[in-house]
Amino acid sequence: MTTMPTAPDGSTNTQALPPHDFERALAEVVAPAYGYALRLTRNRADAEDLVQEAALLACRGRDGFQAGTNFKAWFFRIVTTAFWGKHRRDSRRPSTVDFEDAPELQLYQRSAEVGLPLTGENPTAVLFERLGTERVAEALAALPEEFGVVCTLYFMEDFAYHEIADVLGVPVGTVRSRLHRGRRMLQKALWQVAVDAGVVGATTGS
Repeated sequence: MTTMPTAPDGSTNTQALPPHDFERALAEVVAPAYGYALRLTRNRADAEDLVQEAALLACRGRDGFQAGTNFKAWFFRIVTTAFWGKHRRDSRRPSTVDFEDAPELQLYQRSAEVGLPLTGENPTAVLFERLGTERVAEALAALPEEFGVVCTLYFMEDFAYHEIADVLGVPVGTVRSRLHRGRRMLQKALWQVAVDAGVVGATTGS
């Protein structure tokens, strides 16, 4: 059974939202939470189930939300906890990407090899634009889970470091560390997806 998280800072709530305000806040966050759940599960039915489960947990544990704190981060933490507790046990497509030797400037090197623009452009942003949301989500899904979730929250949900820390219940330093490694992994995964999709040509490098 999924454990209901408390307030993002781990404290005991002393001021709950009135029921009407809670319901309005929940309604506003359901749509973005579904997008996040879809990127985690990569299956519409599973994403719907995950958000429904999270919404039920949120309603049951509404006293765990502290008024004045970040409701979206609080709810995304419930979604993430539910995903880890249940949906992560489902078989995931095995990754064919070896992340261990991902160099710091993977995309710069590969982009230069195939003639992608470098001056004034971030190669990651260029590939994000060329690949589109679905293929970027595919690259994120290929990452080891602890890094994939951090990168999804940062790149796809525009969460700040401290918000990701609230969602995951970890220190900001841990978020920075995972994101640093995750960026390198994501560069390699993005390139592999781009090659497989024919967006860029294959190079002689791995």
